[in-house]
Amino acid sequence: MTVASKMSEEVKMESLSLGPMCAAGAAVPQSGGEPLCVFGTGDLGRSLGQRLLQCGYSVVYGSRRPDSCGPIPLGAQALSHADAALSASLIFICVHRDHYGFLQNMAPHLEGKVLIDLSNNLKKGMFPDANAEYLQRLVPGAAVVKGLNTLSAWALQNGLLAGKQAFLCGDSAEAKQAVSQVCTRLGLSVLDKGSLSASRELEDFPLQLFPQWRLPLSIALGLTAFFYFHLLIRDVIYAYVENGKDISYRIMISLANKVFPIVSLVMLSLCYLPGVIAAFIQLYRGTKYRRFPDWLDRWMLCRKQIGLLALGFAFLHAIYTFIIPIRYAVRHKLISRVVDEVRNNKTTPFYFDNTEAWGTDSFYVLGILGFFLYVLLGLTSLPSVGATLSWREFNFIQSKLGHITLFICTAHGYIYGWNKFLKRSTYKWYTPPGYMLCLIVPSIVLVLKVILLLPCVDRTLTRIRQGWERASSRDQTEPFKANNV
Repeated sequence: MTVASKMSEEVKMESLSLGPMCAAGAAVPQSGGEPLCVFGTGDLGRSLGQRLLQCGYSVVYGSRRPDSCGPIPLGAQALSHADAALSASLIFICVHRDHYGFLQNMAPHLEGKVLIDLSNNLKKGMFPDANAEYLQRLVPGAAVVKGLNTLSAWALQNGLLAGKQAFLCGDSAEAKQAVSQVCTRLGLSVLDKGSLSASRELEDFPLQLFPQWRLPLSIALGLTAFFYFHLLIRDVIYAYVENGKDISYRIMISLANKVFPIVSLVMLSLCYLPGVIAAFIQLYRGTKYRRFPDWLDRWMLCRKQIGLLALGFAFLHAIYTFIIPIRYAVRHKLISRVVDEVRNNKTTPFYFDNTEAWGTDSFYVLGILGFFLYVLLGLTSLPSVGATLSWREFNFIQSKLGHITLFICTAHGYIYGWNKFLKRSTYKWYTPPGYMLCLIVPSIVLVLKVILLLPCVDRTLTRIRQGWERASSRDQTEPFKANNV
């Protein structure tokens, strides 16, 4: 039996007795089995060692200066690199690539060992080859596995590993199996990425900057720029050209407070539009076993980010609305009206218009209720909150309650312009107002959703999603399903 397979069997036996407790985050007594070795006593090495100790492993640190290497977790032992390597078969390399030189000198001591490379670089393409491949060339007698490099010291210290993935790659299946057993015991889900040639991809993962946010941010910035300049032309420039009024002071608050709710409503509708499109595609194809177009897949994967950005714009709208009464222009207008009434000894009578009162109150109520549901959707999208919900509860909030939120917010916009749609003065320079443009996409989504809720349509769609196929579609999907058997 090889060292790697022996280590895998020992780890497997320990995992059967202690794995569930560790995955739940509870500290367990130290195991008396073969220890695991950690090269490096920095933040990552100490955090990893502490976590391994909590999961019942014995931990030995390898250091250049074992007597003065700094504080190590209670229960661990610090030895020289050579002595630490002799005491364990599984060695975690928590040092930078620049310090790999000592490993080449230790090649005889690392013969037959499993080396887990946790290193990352400061930027992509920093070195001509991957760190793990470089390490394998330095120590050809060892089995190098790239993995755990996507975990931070902070996550290890706080035990925030539940649900996180551990990406592994390596040329030795036995070595990957041994590392996988340790990862499972730490509470991680393991994803095998193949041979060691995939290590470059794993090393680039931590260097990605919000990859799922690029498309949503681009959409948000594009919508903001479009509506901002549209309203700037309609409100500010139009007033200056046609009436000679300089109301440029509205750019900072009034104009922004019109753009934020518009972008928020459009972004919210874009969260539910891809789901509606996907449903109609399945109805047209008569099967659920054919892939959606790539653009639709990408759109559906970033719906959470689009929704959170929509919630952010809604928050800005709420904050800007609250500060309107303290603006200089508003205060000056109110004070001037009071002074005029005092000078003229005349009070402006209050004319009660029941229709206007109902419209105003309905507008505010729908805005408050829509914002409340907005926040509820945002909270349930958080992993810590969503994990406490069953799938049915999560689906009810994000789908059914989400469409209700979209309906309420859309009604909020319709009531805002209920008596302005047919007025000629509304279309300055023959351009529609921003609130009218922003109602197009959510209205389309709601109409399509109503069509999908019709009993005849909903019944067919439900059957398709349960696996039923039309005869013509079944013939086209047979090769696809055969390839996945």
